[in-house]
Amino acid sequence: MIRIFLTGYMGAGKTTLGKALARDLHIPFIDLDWYIEERFHLSISQLFKERGEDGFRQLERSMLHEVGEFEDVIISTGGGTPCFFDNMDYMNRQGQTVFLDVSTDVLFRRLRVATQQRPILQGKTDDELRVFIGEALAKRLPAYSQAHYRFDGSRLEDRRQIAESVSRIRQLLGL
Repeated sequence: MIRIFLTGYMGAGKTTLGKALARDLHIPFIDLDWYIEERFHLSISQLFKERGEDGFRQLERSMLHEVGEFEDVIISTGGGTPCFFDNMDYMNRQGQTVFLDVSTDVLFRRLRVATQQRPILQGKTDDELRVFIGEALAKRLPAYSQAHYRFDGSRLEDRRQIAESVSRIRQLLGL
């Protein structure tokens, strides 16, 4: 039975690597944020507005526990998921956890072009965005670092790099 949780900051490549790894292993891929949006027919930002952060995080925890029971699956968590409640301990008990470690510079480059799709980043200047990413990453690092494995997520820019990363992560996880 395979159950892998991919964690890391937004833009780290959890979805990119998760989809490619799941395809390679012929098992389902679940993006926790997408799963939540499908279940509640609302966007993550709408759920945040309606429920507040505490309400959203409780909902997220509940959905994590739901998908965490699935077998033969790759699960990409939201960037904040490991940082709340006992979520990281839960994931570590349920399966293999991988922290996609990416530098602030790489995250800045990836997220700079996606500020319109990510409400928390909207309206930030380049300097503000770089500082925001660095501070948030530093705050979340203690939770991310509890993962069983740390994986360099900086090389996911094209098909060749993604294929190489799938091969490396399979080797790391013994798959």
